[in-house]
Amino acid sequence: MSEPNRDLILPVILCGGSGTRLWPASRESMPKQFSRLVDENASTFQATARRVTDAAVFAKPIVIASSDARFIVAEQLLEAEVPADIVLEPSRQDSAAAVAVAALTAARRDPEAVVLILAADHVIGDPPAFAAAARIAASGARDGHIMTLGIEPTRAASDYGYVRPGPALEGLPGLHAVERFVEKPDTAGAERLIAEGALWNSGYFLFRADIMLAELEAYVPEVLAAARAAFEAATTDLDFVRLDAAAFAQAPKTSIDYAVMERTERAGVLPVSFPWSDVGTWDAVWQVLDHDAQGNAVRGRVELVGTSNSLIHSEGEGLTTVVGLDDVVVVATPDAVLVASKSRSGEVKELVTALRKKAHPEADAHRRMYRPWGWYQRIDIGERFQVKRIMVTPGGRLSLQKHFHRAEHWVVVKGTAEVTLNEQIILVHENEAVYLPIGSMHRLTNPGKIPLELIEVQVGSYTGEDDIIRVEDIYGR
Repeated sequence: MSEPNRDLILPVILCGGSGTRLWPASRESMPKQFSRLVDENASTFQATARRVTDAAVFAKPIVIASSDARFIVAEQLLEAEVPADIVLEPSRQDSAAAVAVAALTAARRDPEAVVLILAADHVIGDPPAFAAAARIAASGARDGHIMTLGIEPTRAASDYGYVRPGPALEGLPGLHAVERFVEKPDTAGAERLIAEGALWNSGYFLFRADIMLAELEAYVPEVLAAARAAFEAATTDLDFVRLDAAAFAQAPKTSIDYAVMERTERAGVLPVSFPWSDVGTWDAVWQVLDHDAQGNAVRGRVELVGTSNSLIHSEGEGLTTVVGLDDVVVVATPDAVLVASKSRSGEVKELVTALRKKAHPEADAHRRMYRPWGWYQRIDIGERFQVKRIMVTPGGRLSLQKHFHRAEHWVVVKGTAEVTLNEQIILVHENEAVYLPIGSMHRLTNPGKIPLELIEVQVGSYTGEDDIIRVEDIYGR
């Protein structure tokens, strides 16, 4: 067995957040880190994964994601051409438990492995500068410190935490001990902190696996115990590692900042100045996008008159128009529209909470729902019927299933469908249809090399998604 290369940094990407402050573009069914809100060609998750692909600096990354997002993660990694190991969290227990799992995973390979914790939803304007900073901070991690990257502030942000650098770390040029971490201040407090030399707390952490495990044991042993039990009882499902659900649920929900970083005596910081944003609000999205002469940032089909310093984000084929407004956010999706003051866009999270209390399905579910085999999108719904557009990727296969309350009609508009209907297997080509009676056992497969698209018409007394009896499923649902 070869010795581990301790010069390499092990990146661990945490992507379990829901991003509700960027509703309606970001929802539980497709959180912001997987959406193309900033770059039309890649999600922030894909950009993060590509940022750690330099084989001279980084080892093969690990992604820690929610179980529900596993196929989105796998598909986007494949599209980004980034190989990674994927560990699935069965529930959201906050970042301390995820970091514990990261440290345990790294320690199994090498107890002194240097781990880099990254969030999947950040935007960095200078990836080479980020990689260089990681290498410098890793020297402090190898020396036993738990390092963070402190971003030199460009504004008095009240939506970021701060870190105050202390004395220089001996023998480690450019690195400092952390004097203290400061929670999100008001604007006046942020101005005072910046005047005192404080930095934005980026949330990037570098540490040796054995050091982090020791600190977790010292400060939050119950978190480490739950993570260790879940890790040791983990199972392999397809290409995923599934943490044990019962054990992981025992981990108290707390952030790594509260659990360790604000209490440890090993905290260190490297000041950095590359462009950075956690794009946590629509205002933050506006700040990182290009602006026109009036200060507007636009996405999609948009027309403006007398509007300035605003973000207009339009999805789908609809045209979004704005007249005579300043400093606003307008987000139009096929099933929901948000209009907000840019300065109060952080309150969208409270709006989503209110929508959930009133049982609005748009609070969490997009009209287009992604599945391991592709996606479906509702076109129309009414009493005793529903119409969907379905796309199945090449090689994709839906579960073998039946329904008690509805029949289905499938019309193929692109590609070829292989349809299992009870004991029959039928090939259905473009402009052909097949009828699936109530109670029939059926399955849809794309045997071709191009995406399969079809229109599904459901007719019956109930068309809800829970009227599905799965008999066999290759995706383990």
